[in-house]
Amino acid sequence: MSTFRGFDENALRGLSPGGAVRAYAKNAVVVSEGDVTDALYVILSGRVKVFVTDEQGKEVVISTISAGDYFGELVLDGGPRSASIMALEPCRFFVIPQADVERMLSTNPAFAQDLIRKLIGKVRSLTSRVRDLAMKDVYTRLARFLEESAVEKDGRRVVAERLTQADIAARIGGSREMVSRILRDLSAGGYVSVDSKIITLERKLPPNW
Repeated sequence: MSTFRGFDENALRGLSPGGAVRAYAKNAVVVSEGDVTDALYVILSGRVKVFVTDEQGKEVVISTISAGDYFGELVLDGGPRSASIMALEPCRFFVIPQADVERMLSTNPAFAQDLIRKLIGKVRSLTSRVRDLAMKDVYTRLARFLEESAVEKDGRRVVAERLTQADIAARIGGSREMVSRILRDLSAGGYVSVDSKIITLERKLPPNW
């Protein structure tokens, strides 16, 4: 559990007197890849996506982060942002400047341990993602994404987040066209159903496509 989960603005101000609250609208870019890293962002409300793009504008989503969590750990080395952050819904953040982050690392062991665990988790996640991109085909990555994202709802397994085919492609590192073809075939086979961008897993997905 994140050190900041359950903290309100007053508690965060106690930890970081130099911090400030900022609000962003849905689809606003909070930070951009390559920006100067000068602060840690604690999400008070809302949800964001972490993504990178290439020169042609192709987007790959690395992760999504929700209220109670934080991003901007690379503030520790002062280097440029390694990814961009976009608000998936209206968001409010408590922004902790670099000087306060450095002080908290030396005076708040719980925060230091949480930050280390988060960095370790990111290394493991990125290693797994690189392995998937290098060794698994698009169908295998899509099937894994659907299985891991599905939750039980009214006795059915549903990917509750409303995602476009382009959103899914960005999450798994594929093309929208390939995702469309696979979902169309899975729907025709009765494996999934799609209604208003909500995907329901009707039965166990086949091992191959």
